[in-house]
Amino acid sequence: MRHGEYKTPGGKLVQVDCEVIDGRLHHVQVTGDFFLEPPEALDAIAQALEDAPVDASEEELAQRIQRALERFGDGLELLGFSPEAVARATRRAIE
Repeated sequence: MRHGEYKTPGGKLVQVDCEVIDGRLHHVQVTGDFFLEPPEALDAIAQALEDAPVDASEEELAQRIQRALERFGDGLELLGFSPEAVARATRRAIE
């Protein structure tokens, strides 16, 4: 299992744990001391990263996350982190 962390400018910690199998991300888990509403959005973030290629850039990873979160519309609330923060923690886990 690989582990990456990123502390956002606001001081919130984002952690990503994952495995790399055949050059792709698997068993992705996203945790941290941030706030997210609705809670199901956390699963959507992890699912967005599942099967992503390990050579995906931070920008590509953040776009995958953003697309997955669009389905929550105006009901989505991210406090203390962003798709970019998760992408950065993911890249750190990979590297």
